[in-house]
Parts: sequence; C-alpha cells; structure tokens
Amino acid sequence: MSRNIIYHNAVVTREKRNQLNKHKSVIIWFTGLSGSGKSTLAHSVEERLHELNCKTFVLDGDNVRHGLSSNLDFSDDDRKENIRRIGEAAKLMMEAGVITMTAFISPFEKDRNLIREILPKGDFIEIYCKASLEVCESRDVKGLYKRSRSGEIKNYTGIDSPYEPPSDPELVIDSGNELLEVSVTRIVKFLRDKEIINDL
Repeated sequence: MSRNIIYHNAVVTREKRNQLNKHKSVIIWFTGLSGSGKSTLAHSVEERLHELNCKTFVLDGDNVRHGLSSNLDFSDDDRKENIRRIGEAAKLMMEAGVITMTAFISPFEKDRNLIREILPKGDFIEIYCKASLEVCESRDVKGLYKRSRSGEIKNYTGIDSPYEPPSDPELVIDSGNELLEVSVTRIVKFLRDKEIINDL
C-alpha cells in the first residue's frame, strides 16, 4: 500500500447512522452450494426486514459477477479475490449503517474467516445453507451441474472443486428440507435475540 494514502475518519460515524436507523448494521453472510437456496433466503430475509423499516441490501453472487468482479474467472485464486472484494464492499455498506446480506457460494472456509477477522466481533453473521448435493442438483434451473458433469464446465463447486462447510457458523439452515418461511423467521428471531433489530 502506498505511503501517500491516509485513512480519513468521518465525522458521521457508523454508530450515528445506526442510531438514526434504529437498528445495528451487520454483515449476514449466506454460504452453501449452488442451489442451496442462498439467494432466495437472503432476498426473503431482506423483504421481512424491509417491512420492519430496516435499511438493507443484498449482494448477490451473479449480480456482482456482472460488475465488480466481471474480470474474474472461477479459478481458486479468482474465487478468493472475488470473496475479498465482496467482503470489503460489504464492510463499507455496513459502515454506512446498512444490514448487508451476501449470497455467495464462497467455498473456502479460510476466505470466509478472513472477512470475519477484518470486522469487529459480532458483526459477521455466517449462515450455512445446508443442502445435499443431490437436492442442489435437483434444483439445477441453470443446468450448471449437468454441464459440469458432462465436462463442459470446469472447477464447479461440489463436482470437481471442493466446498468447505463452515465449522462454527452462527446459524445452520436446513435449506434442503426446511420451509422458506420457517427459515426466514428463525433468522429474524436470531437478529432480535442479538439486539441487532428491534420492533420498530
């Protein structure tokens, strides 16, 4: 990093933004195999929080690949760089007072933990969307698992590239079996129990 770069401390702090919003800002990191329901769950949680007047935003894997990470491929190194970028973007949004949700496979535990380590304790909420490979393949609306099985796509997570489940996530959602509404309610209850949100 250049010695000519100096960090500027803002007068309007995250704490002041949280006071204005009447809720805390955190990063909720949804991880799991493709087809495990990460995006669906993240957007459903956002909808529920929006109804509670919370400031929210979802960073979705496919959407980010079209912009912020459009120059990256799916090699291990580029996957790591993608997650690093998402972590830094999510941190900025959290500082802006937003409950920021990310929906990414983020296959490597070390990369997820690096994001956790750059944040204050309690600000990184890891949610593992747990679904078997068989269930995820049955939901393969994009046909990506099928193309990977045929060899058309290389380095596809769960087929020829590994997925490392979280060893100690804040929540495990049985997204292979649990009803979506039940999962959303569990997550919102968790946020209330941790006093991140209140009944506004």
